[in-house]
Amino acid sequence: MISVEGLKVEFGVRPLFTDASFVINDRDRIALVGKNGAGKSTMLKILCGMEHPTAGTVSVPTDTTIGYLPQVMILQDSTTVREEAQKAFADIHKMADRISRMERQLNERNDYESAEYMALVEKFTTEHERYQMLGAEGYEAETERTLAGLGFERTDLERPTSEFSGGWRMRIELAKILLRRPDVLLLDEPTNHLDIESIRWLEQLLAQWSGAVVLVSHDRAFINNVSNRTIEISCGRVIDYRVKYNEYVVLRKERREQQLRAFENQQKEIADMRQFIERFRYQATKAVQVQQKVKQLEKIVPIEIDEVDNSAMHLKFPPCLRSGDYPVICDEVRKAYSHVVFDHVNLTIKRGEKVAFVGKNGEGKSTLVKCIMGEIPFEGHLKIGHNVQIGYFAQNQAQLLDESLTVFQTIDNVAKGEIRLRINDILGAFMFGGEASEKQVKVLSGGERSRLAMIRLLLEPVNLLILDEPTNHLDMPSKDVLKEAIKAFDGTAIIVSHDREFLDGLVSKVFEFGGGRVREHIGGIYDWLNSIEHDPLRGTERSIDLPTPQRTTKVANETSSYAEHKERQKLIRKAERSVEEAENKIAKMEKRMKELDQLLCDPKNASDMTLVTEYTDTKRQLDNEVERWEQLSEELEKLKN
Repeated sequence: MISVEGLKVEFGVRPLFTDASFVINDRDRIALVGKNGAGKSTMLKILCGMEHPTAGTVSVPTDTTIGYLPQVMILQDSTTVREEAQKAFADIHKMADRISRMERQLNERNDYESAEYMALVEKFTTEHERYQMLGAEGYEAETERTLAGLGFERTDLERPTSEFSGGWRMRIELAKILLRRPDVLLLDEPTNHLDIESIRWLEQLLAQWSGAVVLVSHDRAFINNVSNRTIEISCGRVIDYRVKYNEYVVLRKERREQQLRAFENQQKEIADMRQFIERFRYQATKAVQVQQKVKQLEKIVPIEIDEVDNSAMHLKFPPCLRSGDYPVICDEVRKAYSHVVFDHVNLTIKRGEKVAFVGKNGEGKSTLVKCIMGEIPFEGHLKIGHNVQIGYFAQNQAQLLDESLTVFQTIDNVAKGEIRLRINDILGAFMFGGEASEKQVKVLSGGERSRLAMIRLLLEPVNLLILDEPTNHLDMPSKDVLKEAIKAFDGTAIIVSHDREFLDGLVSKVFEFGGGRVREHIGGIYDWLNSIEHDPLRGTERSIDLPTPQRTTKVANETSSYAEHKERQKLIRKAERSVEEAENKIAKMEKRMKELDQLLCDPKNASDMTLVTEYTDTKRQLDNEVERWEQLSEELEKLKN
């Protein structure tokens, strides 16, 4: 579908990647992975044509459509949610306008026998049939299904987009891309603004997607559930692993171990050559051998070892005072603005518990956190336990950093004791290694400031940790460091997060926010997810009714939609190419079999084991190819019929 050949991208002295070549096929679910700054987002921009490589080519067939969701985009605020989402059907709307104009013309004219009138009738009929074949009359329902899957209520659809936060508006942009049904989806961190149920809905949708998907994400569970192929950008090279993400992790480890062994063997070989050269350099009798060794040494291509993240480290919170047995107790807590956010909240969090706050965005998770922090008024009783020292991380914490300090100084000011000797290691674990530690806070991006605020919190002596979406700007190794630190934390932790992999094995209780209530679930995050899957009363809360892979509005005398027809034609062409390729292989092997028959008929070749072996191998390959050709031919016939 998309062919990448010899791609090279240079921004500075060292190229991001060189000689990148791969093909994106139908039904590929590609996880694009690599450390921060490796060039993942740049690769997506090149694939969609927004940026151009230094060298190499990206070939996209003319009839292939591409949908691209960047991490950040300029959002429009002049329409309702429904109207903005339906911009995905702009072509269909134009077609509807053309049909309406032609219908008016037909009603206004009375020259029924003229050639012009008959031509207009024919054009109207053709356009109207195509309009129906596209399933255009069902786009309203499809829009509502997609928006519901991404967390919008039916009452939200007529609200102006300007009333929604940036995260919700990004969901609208994602809905528009999904509704266009492009052949290739390029998604850059699509889960950043989604709740757990929306992420799971998107996973199911992508599993049924009729085209190809290339995605960048730091959500391990999401990319593993979606991917069937992993492309890694490492050491300036692109390595293609044709397996899902979890299997890639295992293969990558094995690959690196092989590289290490090969590297060690090569280093030993180089050392031996140099030792020989030094030992016999001045002996005339060994001059020829020395020169041979020198030439061999010059021809050796050093074995490169894939990058490995050495930042993985153990980080423990500093010792803190022991809090009371119950750090947080809520009794009939209620919070309302123009509407009720939640009511009758009764919960008790025990010392040492790690709990998760989950639910759709806007259901009150962060609001209850602010109530616990005493930042906003509320009704009811909320008690903070004895000796509780709260460490709070929210997105706005990053705005409270001293902009005049460097990254290193910011951490050095809060580090105590032996931890001060490990500041550089800690900074490296959170992507502030090397010169980045000397940057001033004022030049940092929002994501970098959030990471810095997180490091500060990790070094403060607290016994109640409250983290609001702590993983949004962290890569996988950084999330591992944070997760391990929280697991080893002696105090109590409240974590607001949509990252299932991060919460798994970390929390022992889940508080679910929704419908103005807070429900308590004992167990881990997957225990909660399993319980809601099997709860028949929850069926109406979040529809998992996916947009159909192709629009299928029924039309009289039509058995398939225009989009389905287009998709089937592509599959037929692909199957025909496969059959033709198999036939060519069979013809070549049959020709070689005849040649071998003639050779083996000659008595002088009868005992030639090389010819006998080739004959046996070719015969086996021919049988396999014939069997494959039969299967491909059957599949082609099914597609045609």
